[in-house]
Amino acid sequence: MQCMREETAAAGVPVGGRSAQTPDGLADADVYDVEYSDPEQVLVDREGMPPADVRQITELMSSLGELREAEEQLSEASRRYMRLNDTDMRALHYLIVCAHRGILATPGGIAHHLRISSASTTKLLDRLERGGHIVRAPHPTDRRALAISITPQTHQAAMETVGRQQAKRFYAAARLTSAEREVVIRFLRDMAREIAPGDEAWTQQHAKD
Repeated sequence: MQCMREETAAAGVPVGGRSAQTPDGLADADVYDVEYSDPEQVLVDREGMPPADVRQITELMSSLGELREAEEQLSEASRRYMRLNDTDMRALHYLIVCAHRGILATPGGIAHHLRISSASTTKLLDRLERGGHIVRAPHPTDRRALAISITPQTHQAAMETVGRQQAKRFYAAARLTSAEREVVIRFLRDMAREIAPGDEAWTQQHAKD
């Protein structure tokens, strides 16, 4: 697989839907190569690790990069089609799932899901309502709250376009065996834990500002 990928890149054939090489002469895959990003092993101690393992990990990181790029391209296309920003799209997805679950969505629930303030949520809902994407109504059991629902037109448009494309990821997972899926689940969750911001001073800078 590695050799085939290198031969493809050398031939100038796009890899993962991207140009194989930048005009500067840097292969796209090079940005994921730890030997280039960290040649002095300041970040990753690779002492004693077989070169084949390092190359395979580089291939894995490159594959994750291709996935992120595909997701970004799809997200950009969906924003253009729906004429909404990323936060708006996430809010609509939340409303769609709530509708399918028979749950009444509220501004508080949307704010919690999106991790934004009440004021930002109000502006978001105002924007979506003006665009004809949502409906506000009195909550049937809580006088202090509103029930937010997605309009049928927006629901159908999102499901038949963005939703259908996003759902194709299910097929990729379905092509794995049960044991392979367990490995992938463990790997992704382990990586998420590794890179999640902790108590590092630089990660707290924005909050202090």
